[in-house]
Amino acid sequence: MWSQRAVVDYGLARRATIQSIRSGHMEARDVCDAHPYLLRAARFHGEPTERVCPICEHRKVTNVTYVYGDELGRLAGRVKATADLADMAQEYGEFRVYVVEVCQGCSWNHLAVSFVLGTGDPPGPCL
Repeated sequence: MWSQRAVVDYGLARRATIQSIRSGHMEARDVCDAHPYLLRAARFHGEPTERVCPICEHRKVTNVTYVYGDELGRLAGRVKATADLADMAQEYGEFRVYVVEVCQGCSWNHLAVSFVLGTGDPPGPCL
């Protein structure tokens, strides 16, 4: 996306968590704890992927994309489709996007990436 900046990829943390489970230092139940609202968001608003869940290895994970920002008003904290982000990036000065991967089978969930989108313009005057 043209205005994407301040990208944080949580892949290393994900790999460390998976390795801890496979080595026996953690149990799967410690990380398969998705909140019911997150599971519901994945079911009804998530975007399917081709990646197999690293924990149960039976189902493919779903990406759930959340947006947060002062300018968003009532849209803050809502789930958005990836296709909607381009329009939002041209409409708002700045907002943060969080993409969470979720397995609807075992309840694995992990923050995959976060980034900032927007025009970069300061917020307009309050009317």
